[in-house]
Amino acid sequence: MTTPFVTLEHRGAVALVTLNSPNGLNPLTHELMTALGDTLQTLDEDTQTRAIVVTGSARAFAAGADIQAMAQMTYARAVNENFLAAEWQRVSTLRKPLVAAVRGYALGGGCEFAMICDIVVAGETAVFGQPEIKLGLVPGAGGTQRLPRAVGKSLAMEMNLTGESITAAQALAAGLVSRVVPDVDVVNAALAIGQSIARHSLPVLMAVKAATCRAFETSLAEGLAYERSAFHGCFALDDQREGCEAFLERRVPHFNHR
Repeated sequence: MTTPFVTLEHRGAVALVTLNSPNGLNPLTHELMTALGDTLQTLDEDTQTRAIVVTGSARAFAAGADIQAMAQMTYARAVNENFLAAEWQRVSTLRKPLVAAVRGYALGGGCEFAMICDIVVAGETAVFGQPEIKLGLVPGAGGTQRLPRAVGKSLAMEMNLTGESITAAQALAAGLVSRVVPDVDVVNAALAIGQSIARHSLPVLMAVKAATCRAFETSLAEGLAYERSAFHGCFALDDQREGCEAFLERRVPHFNHR
């Protein structure tokens, strides 16, 4: 599947989605976000896909939102159209594991989109930042909410209030990314993680993701109750029995994803 803004390849049970804007910096325009949302939603409903990797160009994962559109935006239009909300909601509610393979710039909306992903693999020259304040704007897709949860209050405040970026090494030290690899290896490293994920039971993968996300959205007591319910629910799955039997028989499990 290829559009003017997104390309899609299948590597077994792992889908590779590449932001492919005519602008190599991949600004997150309405057109690109619509194509991305359509593609990701289709993959989320595809029973053959168990993990998704998203990447951009060698120059930029995504260098921000559509500044040309924002330059023409008014307060009334932004409120009436609920600007950004619908497009970003579609990509933030995916049930399947999402891995970001970041090369080059991940700024503004690009950084916010990377933070929506469950795992972030960064190239050595990747750059992360929330420069909206330089445009007279507050981050609008999670920069003030997901960033403090990822890197802590102090660094998030510094990034948001100064608009200055951090390097891949700083992002790793702060917990924004899970690993840093040479730029040429970023996509393959992300695909390898995707393949490792895709070996497991799809309903359990989605349950683990949902439970882990609860850690950022509820109290500890509520999160533990949700986790316990998800744990108990696994005993209704054929895959749970297969997994336990395979372990006891010292063989590789063969999950049927139900």
